[in-house]
Amino acid sequence: MHEIYLEGNRITTKEKMAAYTREIFSLPETFGGNLDALNDCLSEVTEETAICLTKENLLEICGNSYAYRTLLVLSQAAAENPHLSLRIMP
Repeated sequence: MHEIYLEGNRITTKEKMAAYTREIFSLPETFGGNLDALNDCLSEVTEETAICLTKENLLEICGNSYAYRTLLVLSQAAAENPHLSLRIMP
């Protein structure tokens, strides 16, 4: 299983989200750089992948509206794609 530790402080704007998610998920060049495109790309993940969040990172995400919106997309993708899971780490 592939584990990705999400760093909420790196998702402060649309542009930063696009660069960061392209990096951590190895998204294709065709990735559109917005939340809809992120959801579309994550629906195609076939490798077992856990998106891991620490409690501290959750606080960071909840304090930033774009990071929070990104987390909602990640949650939706994990609910729809059986190869993705969202984990809260101690």
